[in-house]
Formats: sequence, C-alpha cells, structure tokens
Amino acid sequence: MSASLSSPSALTAAPVDFSHVDTWVFDLDNTLYPPGLDLWRQIDMKMRAYIANFLGLTLDEAFALQKGYYRKYGTSLRGLMIEHAMDPDAFLAHVHAIDLTSLEAAPALGEALGALPGRKLVYTNGSRGHAEQILAKLGISEHFADVHDIVSSEFHPKPHEVAYRGFLSRFDVDPSRAAMFEDLARNLEVPAQLGMRTVLVVPPGLAVNPADREAWEHEGRDGDHIDVVTDDLTAFLNGLRSA
Repeated sequence: MSASLSSPSALTAAPVDFSHVDTWVFDLDNTLYPPGLDLWRQIDMKMRAYIANFLGLTLDEAFALQKGYYRKYGTSLRGLMIEHAMDPDAFLAHVHAIDLTSLEAAPALGEALGALPGRKLVYTNGSRGHAEQILAKLGISEHFADVHDIVSSEFHPKPHEVAYRGFLSRFDVDPSRAAMFEDLARNLEVPAQLGMRTVLVVPPGLAVNPADREAWEHEGRDGDHIDVVTDDLTAFLNGLRSA
C-alpha cells in the first residue's frame, strides 16, 4: 500500500510509502476535526481568562504570558506549573469545558479510520476527558485503541523528545512502523527523527487563521521532516486504502 499524492487532498509532490505502517497516531485538536469549528479558540480564551484570574493579570497580560510559555515550554500549562506551581487538574478541567455544538459526527472519517490496518491511537497535549468527548461527538471512538494525554505524559508536552519516547514506550510502538498525523509542523520533527512517517494536516489551501493559531505555529510546513501535507484527512486516508 503506497500513497498516491496526486489527489487534491495531498499537497506534496512525491509518493510516500505507508505499506509498512501498523500503528497510526493522531493528534486531536485541529487534526481530527477542522480548525474552522472554533473549538480551539474557545480553549485559548478559557486559558487566557484562567491565567488572568490565577495571577491577577489583565487579559492582555495573560495572553502574552500564555503564548510566551507555550512557545518556550511546549504548552502554556507546562510553563505555569514550572514558573507558578499551578495545579494542572483544575486548569485542564476549566479550559476543556467548551461548547461542542458545532462539532458534528464524521461517519466518512470513521469509515476511513476503520479501514486502516493496525492500531489507531490519539496522542494529545490536552486531557483524556477532552479527547473522549471529541471522539464521541465525532462518532469515531470505536476506532481508537487508547488515548495518550498530557497526564499520561507526566506533563511533558509535544514537541519535547522525552514526551514522544514515553508515548512509544507506553504502547510498545516501533517508530519505524508508525505514522503520526499533526496540525503543527514542529510537533513532527522528533517523530521524523525517530523514524515515523509524518503527515501534516492543514486547513484547506494552507490557510492560516489567526483565531485558531499564532502565525509562528505554522512555521516549518516545508521542512524535510514532513513526508506528506494534506488539507483533507478523510480523503488522504481513503487514498491509502485504495493505493
């Protein structure tokens, strides 16, 4: 099974072989659902408000701190734990209490996932509870063997190597037989170094929406560590099945 990248969903130019893959690893937010649904913006705003209240800052000050820690530590939470001894459980419970009304079932994605040979795992910097809610609303929970969240990672987030190695060890994943799907290019650097196939999932047309992510988060999309770029995850997975 090799992936033909001539379909509209595949934005790279050269074919990449996935026939050896037996473990499929998916990020959650803005990867298994489209970024335009406003879910990440809700989480982002809740983080800002929580930090402002926790540290007695204005929302603008909290935003600057949030993004600074995110860039430095991999997640804002990691920075808050290190710099301010924040309780992670209360933080995660607050920021993931979001409105999922806009998130609809994705039966086509479920069918494509079901056709993939081998294990499917979710690996997220968010919480298990958040992941389980998203998967249930999408109607694709049954296709995933497990969820690896930030708590399972002992709060070491992607893109840090120690986080990936912990994930691989926990599930006994051979990176040379695994593929990782992410919406952030920097989160695919270590997986590529470890030998995983890497797929970057982007909005249609490589659009950058400031409401979803900071502009710097989209840097590295053309890096050598990315095997495939797709703006349609379902179509790409179906392409793997038919190749």
